[in-house]
Amino acid sequence: MYRLFFHLIFKRMDPEQAHHLAFRWIQLAVRIPVLRTFLAAALAPRYRELRTEALGRRMHGPFGLAAGFDKNAVAIDGMTMLGFDHVEIGTVTAQPQPGNPKKRLFRLVADRALINRMGFNNDGSASVAARLAARNPVFPATVGVNIGKTKVVPEDEAVADYVTSTERLARHADYLVVNVSSPNTPGLRNLQAVDHLRPLLTAVREAADRTVTGRRVPLLVKIAPDLADADVDAVADLAVELGLDGIIATNTTIAREGLGLVSDPKLTAETGGLSGAPVKERSLEVLRRLYARVGDTVTLIGVGGIETAEDAWQRILAGATLVQGYSAFIYQGPFWCRAIHKGLAARLRNSPYATLADAVGAEHKKVTA
Repeated sequence: MYRLFFHLIFKRMDPEQAHHLAFRWIQLAVRIPVLRTFLAAALAPRYRELRTEALGRRMHGPFGLAAGFDKNAVAIDGMTMLGFDHVEIGTVTAQPQPGNPKKRLFRLVADRALINRMGFNNDGSASVAARLAARNPVFPATVGVNIGKTKVVPEDEAVADYVTSTERLARHADYLVVNVSSPNTPGLRNLQAVDHLRPLLTAVREAADRTVTGRRVPLLVKIAPDLADADVDAVADLAVELGLDGIIATNTTIAREGLGLVSDPKLTAETGGLSGAPVKERSLEVLRRLYARVGDTVTLIGVGGIETAEDAWQRILAGATLVQGYSAFIYQGPFWCRAIHKGLAARLRNSPYATLADAVGAEHKKVTA
């Protein structure tokens, strides 16, 4: 039903306009008590066997919404109503910014993919922090906060920029993510180099600890699929060295060659980060490499090209405690989370693992056993 609706309505609309329309519908639905109760029951059934503990939180399951969909923390309850077990908001920058000029979001329907060059359009960390502080949750949710660099801030002032956002947002975050991997902010990916990343993560960790004294806010870093294997290893080693809580693998890719893209070449040539099915293989490779390096000492979140329960299951076996999606939600619609959860529960029941936690990284343990 949704796919017919997508092809008749959303496919004919500008992608960003369709995104805002869907947002308004979700926000409206969650404001109507009877409707939101019905939708949550239909779209977010719970499976006891999928209960997950990660980053100091207990969640109904491992499947969350990746950053980029709810940039300004305006639809957390709505996305929880649709079945996401955690919601990562952002990317949020210290200063509000409009992002890059439109048109900046493109659908590659034949490839089940998106290209975006949004450029961290958001209301700024002060406004988002105020919104989170005023939030009166309808549904309990684990909320991650993803922070990035303000575009106009020079690279040598990036640490202070991230610290400002941390000081404003850390108290409202169940976990905090340092995003150094978007391709749409000039110079941002340079911060993935360990020499730049070490002082940045150290400063953010200190700022979070200074700001929030009653608990430890878990800190993660999100990396790009375009990193060379040696750089992936270096980030993994740094995470262990600094006692980082987690790594998210991966963000969007700037690659186009070798991905088997079949959409119009003029469309695939658009600049920006490519997400969805074409990034699946590399994101899984990076995840496997990270787990082989850090094992269970660092929580890994797998994201990138997850479309089905089998995709999510493969990420868990490869070492992901949590998995996230975004692009496939555009194509599969509101029943997506339901299908992921149902499929994951079935795979766990038919596996040799007693719990979902036992399945995390199992493919590595089988090889080394």
